[in-house]
Amino acid sequence: MDHSSLFDRRGFLKKGVLTTMAGLVGTRIAFADRMPTGYIPLVFAEPNPMVIKHKDMVVLNDKPWNVEAPASLLDDAVTPADKMFIRNNGLIPDSIDLAKWELTINGESVKAPKTYTLSDLKKRFKTYTYQLVLECAGNGRAGYTPQTAGNQWTDGAVSCAEWTGVRLKDILADVGLKNDAVYIGYLGKDLHVSQDPTKPVISRGVPIKKALEDETLVAWAMNGKDIPLTHGHPLRLVVGGWPASVSGKWLHTISVRNKVHDGAKMTGKSYKVPINPVQPGVDPPEDQFKIIESMPVKSLITFPKTGATVDLGQTIALRGHAWAGDRTVKTVQVSYDFGSTWQTCKVQNPKNRLAWQQWSADLKLPQKGYYEIWARAVDDAGVSQPMVMPQWNPEGYCNNACHRIAVKVV
Repeated sequence: MDHSSLFDRRGFLKKGVLTTMAGLVGTRIAFADRMPTGYIPLVFAEPNPMVIKHKDMVVLNDKPWNVEAPASLLDDAVTPADKMFIRNNGLIPDSIDLAKWELTINGESVKAPKTYTLSDLKKRFKTYTYQLVLECAGNGRAGYTPQTAGNQWTDGAVSCAEWTGVRLKDILADVGLKNDAVYIGYLGKDLHVSQDPTKPVISRGVPIKKALEDETLVAWAMNGKDIPLTHGHPLRLVVGGWPASVSGKWLHTISVRNKVHDGAKMTGKSYKVPINPVQPGVDPPEDQFKIIESMPVKSLITFPKTGATVDLGQTIALRGHAWAGDRTVKTVQVSYDFGSTWQTCKVQNPKNRLAWQQWSADLKLPQKGYYEIWARAVDDAGVSQPMVMPQWNPEGYCNNACHRIAVKVV
């Protein structure tokens, strides 16, 4: 469909288009007069022809694997392994020898390098378990206009699993840090897609302050079991609230740096956004970008599934999750009239810091027709999700526009 044909030069719906839309949907579009300028209803959104479905998961790429879950699959309070998104930059290691697997801590800012076996980590340090949100920085990339390069994630590149391991800060205290420690960077055993062992895959990291938080784990278990191979078995760095790319899989080395880490995917424009707002379609020079740190406030409607049909007068028991990077979500609201009015939801406290929060609301739609239900979260600093596309960035990162589902009342 040529969406431009629906609007006049000012972006307003052309006369008669609403009637045509209603005919295509098979019912009237409720509150159509309140749609944002230039907005395309979900029912007319074109599906990405490049995706493949596998057990209801959406495969965006298989070289390397990039797989997301439709929002309705993420209804669990704790994300199961088979519903967790996969974002790999290289190839999964061919073989894992647990008896020989080691973690080395090195870098300019350690007093002396030190190496631990898996047994050492489990025996020498206290074990902790946290529920932690991991979200791909590109989650929501498909919502940017004009389209940006990269995997076209919709809303399902996020998870909140339960991770078990040891605190990185306890390991670093055992090693001993110099006063000039600024950053940490990880190395994993994944292989470059070219299968050239000399080519780096990904080696990212976080400032030392984030590395030393209680919830930053070197984990060996997820949801009470060994981490699945796809998600980093046998050892993974898990850093909640920041882009999931800093949570290195198949972990074998952590370097403590006296400068910002400069490993693969830390330089150039990878996982960075413009420092200043830019016009959509504009790509500023590299020195005008900053590294993404805490992820923005966001929410997801996990029930009902988009496309649901309900009877007039029926109460819809909406529910979903909300999260806000390093912050806490204070309020979640929902709207069925394109943001003209909002209903406040019940929001639960997180299981622990950096876990997502469940929200729920009972909603009654006033008359028959097609509706879009939008969810909007606000964090404890008062920052809200934007209703539609946030600040443009050429890499398509950090789209935290309101999630929405389509329902029909009959």
